[in-house]
Amino acid sequence: MRRRLLLLLVLTLACGAWGVASAQEIVIGLNAELTGSIPVVGQSSRNAALMAVDEVNAAGGLLVGGTRRPVRLIIEDNQDNPAIAAAVAQKLIYQDRVVAMIGPNASRDAIPAATIAESARTPMISPWSTNPQTTAGKRYVFRACFTDDFQGRVVASFVYNDLGARRAAVLYDVASDYNKGIAEIFRSSFTELGGQVVAFETYTTGDRDFSSQLTRITALQPDVLFLPNYYSEVPLQIQQARNLGYSGPVVGSDSWGSAEIITLGGQAMEGQYFTTHYAPDIATPEARRFIEGYEARYGATPDDVAALTYDAFGMLFQAIQAAGSTDREAIREALAQITEFTGVTGTMSFRGSGDPEKTAVVLQIQEGAFRYFGSAAP
Repeated sequence: MRRRLLLLLVLTLACGAWGVASAQEIVIGLNAELTGSIPVVGQSSRNAALMAVDEVNAAGGLLVGGTRRPVRLIIEDNQDNPAIAAAVAQKLIYQDRVVAMIGPNASRDAIPAATIAESARTPMISPWSTNPQTTAGKRYVFRACFTDDFQGRVVASFVYNDLGARRAAVLYDVASDYNKGIAEIFRSSFTELGGQVVAFETYTTGDRDFSSQLTRITALQPDVLFLPNYYSEVPLQIQQARNLGYSGPVVGSDSWGSAEIITLGGQAMEGQYFTTHYAPDIATPEARRFIEGYEARYGATPDDVAALTYDAFGMLFQAIQAAGSTDREAIREALAQITEFTGVTGTMSFRGSGDPEKTAVVLQIQEGAFRYFGSAAP
């Protein structure tokens, strides 16, 4: 009997000790698209998240209330599925008790996850979701990227002023919030500039045959084709457009940002343009440090998702230390008080919302690589 009591006492003390150690950890969740239609996005986000957390832990952890505390990262796969993204958000918030959540990245996943985060009063930062609905009307949801209304205007201006196009055609995924939103903003902005959108064609996520839409587009002889679609879809769309006789320039948005688009599209991608968040070939000193560290660790140049994820963690780490607390409400308040943050993707200015004002860049695909072409500030 005494041995049993002694054993129970030892176990109780051990559990208590483990509880204290666990309580010192700062638990952060990553809600990422590790599988599904855009796995490269999730992998880039995961890589940058691990790098950011390892760096801060190597320095002793985050300084909170005078004490260095380690960060524990919980990574969950949302499978690029809106319903699963929402379920992952619920798990991270209610089961894992994270102090904040980074991601999702794709707007179609970020919007439902943001609804969960807002209702649970848990800070969320999406690295890559540009759709305005992600943060609209929300106090706890932030982003590290510009928004589609800004990006749509940038693309329209670039197409009208730099390419000299007056007749544009658009093909976009009507089932995806991101694609649909930026297509509509481009159309209104291009029209306001004096251009004409001669074709506004749609498809649905998962489609592989775009010949009907592209046949109609080609017949209208547009000056430019705008494809605000994901890297996994665009190469096939361009190849089919070329096969049907379209020979003009093709322009895309930040969803093109993975180098996988060149692997998939090959020569068909040569010379095309897209807007995005940063240009590795004109990196600032801060960005260069990140790029060199990422390349040393993973053997590849980080894409925009990786850079934005790293910035999202940087903002969150700054907020936690400024708050001096791991209370969710205190972290939200600290995030809301960030007026300017200098990260890998540039300087972000916040003006009373979770949406930063920042510069966009235009990249051109040249000799199988992304090259800086120009930039546009808000």
